[in-house]
Amino acid sequence: MSIHSTAVVDSRAEIDSEVEIGPYVVIDGPVKIRRGTRIMAHAYLTGWTEIGEDNEIHPGAIVGGAPQDKAYQGQESYLTIGSHNVIREHAQVHRGTAPNSSTIIGNHNYLMATSHVGHNCKLGDNIVMANGALLGGYVDVGNSVFISGNCVVHQFIRIGEHAMMRGLSGTSRDVPPFAIVDWQHTVRGVNVVGLKRAGFDDRRIRAIRNAFRVLFRKGRNLSIALTEVEENMRADDDVMTLVEFIRSSKRGVCFGA
Repeated sequence: MSIHSTAVVDSRAEIDSEVEIGPYVVIDGPVKIRRGTRIMAHAYLTGWTEIGEDNEIHPGAIVGGAPQDKAYQGQESYLTIGSHNVIREHAQVHRGTAPNSSTIIGNHNYLMATSHVGHNCKLGDNIVMANGALLGGYVDVGNSVFISGNCVVHQFIRIGEHAMMRGLSGTSRDVPPFAIVDWQHTVRGVNVVGLKRAGFDDRRIRAIRNAFRVLFRKGRNLSIALTEVEENMRADDDVMTLVEFIRSSKRGVCFGA
């Protein structure tokens, strides 16, 4: 274990022998850190936080801080972070707000500088949050999502897998899987570049684009469009993933331009 002489480490912390802790790091509370994780200068880790293997936590990051929720009264709640994540400078990740509830971050995610993950969020794998991206409480983000710089996501929102939010956009509606969204919860098209990078072949992408043309056509009734897509494209797994996401939405989904 490599712990800099200026670091302050709580006696309740459980730290693997292969963890590196840099100058002026503060670890406050029963934090658990697994092997291979590197914590850089002036990072602050606190609360009932568990961090997996081979993560990078950069200077000034706050990991496991108390939720920004007036209802929170200091009760025990959790933050669980998987492995191979990068948390850049001054990013903030807060633990859950209700007693025994959790904020959960998966694996291979990249949280850029000053990004914010609010209480009780659930992030999958291979997600990128660019500088200044903000998630309110209870946001659920699917795998391989890209949230661009200074985007804002309202509490209780879901973002479907392989979706992309363009810079400066915001949403108070669910973001459909595979979509490109900008401005205020507006679907602009299919995230073709992201899908290709994820290994989707031309046939799969074509089926998704055909479904988008029906579902998000200007002025189209979404309920009627969903029925049409189900009847004509039921055999396609990606399309049915999209349909099921929309049908399960409680806040409504982003609409077509």
